[in-house]
Amino acid sequence: MTASMLDNIKEQLTGSSDAVYQSIIVYGHACMLVYIPSIVDTLSLQEFVSSPLKSEANSEPDWPRFLERLDRGSAFAIPYIKAFDPDRAVELIVSGNPVLCIEGLPYLYYFEIAHYQKRAVSESQNELVVIGPQEAFIEDIDTNLSLLRHKIKHADLKTKHFSVGKYTKTDVYLVYIEGLYKPEILASIEDTLRNLSIDGMLGISYLAEQMKQGHFSPFPVFQYTERPDSVAASLMEGRIGMLQDGTPSALLTPVTLFSLLQSSEDYYQSSYAGSWIRLVRFFFSIISMLLPALYVAITTFHSQIIPSELLITIAAARENIPFSALTEALIMELTFEALREAGTRIPKPVGQTVSIIGGIVIGQAAVQAGIVSAPMVIVVSITGIASYIIPHLELGLTFRLLRFVLLILGGTMGLLGVFAATFVIYGHLANLKSFGTPYLQPVAPLVLQDWKDTVLRFPSPFMTKRSTSFTDRKNKRRQKQQ
Repeated sequence: MTASMLDNIKEQLTGSSDAVYQSIIVYGHACMLVYIPSIVDTLSLQEFVSSPLKSEANSEPDWPRFLERLDRGSAFAIPYIKAFDPDRAVELIVSGNPVLCIEGLPYLYYFEIAHYQKRAVSESQNELVVIGPQEAFIEDIDTNLSLLRHKIKHADLKTKHFSVGKYTKTDVYLVYIEGLYKPEILASIEDTLRNLSIDGMLGISYLAEQMKQGHFSPFPVFQYTERPDSVAASLMEGRIGMLQDGTPSALLTPVTLFSLLQSSEDYYQSSYAGSWIRLVRFFFSIISMLLPALYVAITTFHSQIIPSELLITIAAARENIPFSALTEALIMELTFEALREAGTRIPKPVGQTVSIIGGIVIGQAAVQAGIVSAPMVIVVSITGIASYIIPHLELGLTFRLLRFVLLILGGTMGLLGVFAATFVIYGHLANLKSFGTPYLQPVAPLVLQDWKDTVLRFPSPFMTKRSTSFTDRKNKRRQKQQ
């Protein structure tokens, strides 16, 4: 270790009062351990590094033999690696890897014994299932990789490491199964990660936003998931996953609209139950976006298409309401959005109570006060419940946003505005791609083979081929037994 290298390290760590410089004299030569105790496994450091060095200091002097053992990698019971750059050494230290500087050597050694505080593996909070695994990712990348490798025990499961962020140096891993993914997608993601220039990466959503190709599209082109089983199943379909240190979620790409409307529980139930739940989910997903706009458009501009008995009931309910149907709907929808956000931000023990009781009390009081009509409360309540049936948060947020656009068009232009906006949305979806994969495949373009696992889920023995949406190689899921 040259004096300039250690001086450079000390200069860069100036002001870091938690950095420790432990000096140990071995055979008359100064050795310096540099580390930050709060992010180092201090027990391992003491047992496998400090104690052996002190033992060497008390043994018979043999400096050349000690250096030879260092070069062979046999001086310590744990692995260690050489580093020649002082800037690299500082990065290692602040990442939790102690470095050993030895007098007279132009390089140093570092030990990968970082130790960060982490929580235990817990149940999934946002993707609940009744049947199937309950475990979810946590913020520790090593734990997340172990959960994934526990699901896929095969040498074809590959990982590639990237360090992203000027200040955070966040670990990002690409995970995929060799031979199943589309090479052009992997190459595109790798190129983006290598050339990514950003100060810090504090969440996986930062990565998704940086990599999104259609920046002006409200629809997500990545799938977020906190479930290892969902990632494992997606990798076996030929998709590519991204895991980030410090984030309890993974990113999956490419995606289609139909993959975002599917839940992992669809595959843990019988094909009949899974298909029925999917049909219900698809129907209410459309309801969550269109129902308020259709109600306002019909009651305002096209009341003649409402049956007479129902029209009389609606008219009687709205008789003393001072606002138009559009204003009514906007008041109720904005109130519901406020209750939803309040329920999310309020501490959990009272959050659900506030959102549910608040909605009931406010809705009932608004009807009795003559501010909104009872049918409008019913429409908004059904819409709010329907929005919760969408399994992926990002897609649900998109539908909530488009609901307001359709509502305003329905209230000002009638069904013409609703239908025109619907066709525009469909045209946008037909042209949208997620890393080259059409967003509406297998509907547009039409791929009949993939319809076995789209709106309905066929029994597993009938789904012998992987979806062409995600892979074009090794299309067979399994080989028949001979």
